[in-house]
Amino acid sequence: MAKAIAVKQRPRKRYSLLFMVLPFMLIVLLFNYVPIFGWLYSVYDYIPGVPLFDCEFVGADYFKMIFTDANVLRTLKNTVIFAVISICLTPLPMIFAILLNEIKNGPVRKFVQTFTTLPNFISWVIIFSLAFALFSTDGMMTALLVKLRIMDEAQSVLSSKESVYWFQTFLAQWKMLGWNSIIYLAAIAGIDQEQYEAARVDGAGYFRCALHVTLPSMMETYVVLFILNIGNFLNTGYEQYMLFKNSVTAPNIEVLDLYVYRIGLENMDYSYGVAISIVKSMVSIGLVVIANLVAKKIRGNTII
Repeated sequence: MAKAIAVKQRPRKRYSLLFMVLPFMLIVLLFNYVPIFGWLYSVYDYIPGVPLFDCEFVGADYFKMIFTDANVLRTLKNTVIFAVISICLTPLPMIFAILLNEIKNGPVRKFVQTFTTLPNFISWVIIFSLAFALFSTDGMMTALLVKLRIMDEAQSVLSSKESVYWFQTFLAQWKMLGWNSIIYLAAIAGIDQEQYEAARVDGAGYFRCALHVTLPSMMETYVVLFILNIGNFLNTGYEQYMLFKNSVTAPNIEVLDLYVYRIGLENMDYSYGVAISIVKSMVSIGLVVIANLVAKKIRGNTII
């Protein structure tokens, strides 16, 4: 009798939830796994208009070219520099979220959050237009710096090879800071308020509450996002750098993704572009695995 009651009380499998997830699984399959078939182009000397399997089979020749191509090494250097700077600045959204959480005036806090999140929805084309209007030779900021005698003569930051790394990093951080802080604000909202009350009873002020309660509670979220950023170490994108690239800044601003775009689509060397992308993907997967193992070694559990 007890067994019969236990069987009746066993929860039914909710296949409806599976069917709700199914469309998203199909989207992932269609856009993330089906294109892997295109990796075959890397072992053929593909000529547009000719069926793939009618092209000459070259094996690993394109992969060997990667390690001897000076342009790949140059763009890889630029990519690593941008990626290292970006990873070093990963605490900024978390710090910004903590500071934003300390604003007790609700309307002011909402205004600041909206104002800093808005740039994420502005396209890089518009940002380039704004940067050109402000920082070109005849731009407003350039004229102001010359007037304040911070600069001796009008010189465009957009045409300065020495300022590429810090200027492009500044634009990227300005664009993404508010958006990246949203997940940290969600993590702060999930912190038990009794911890703050206990800290205040012990005499902790706003700074010590943030240091000893808020920050430790957000570290799990930070580690997860840090590992994801490590996985995207070589995926810096190309839109920003393609728009700001010119004949002067080209040696320092051309990253690996932009080089693949130029080789694969502009020069129509699809096979070589695919080979570079495959190596980049393999490196990214390896970095995620290594970062996860390091997190397990330090924290005692895997994050992903």
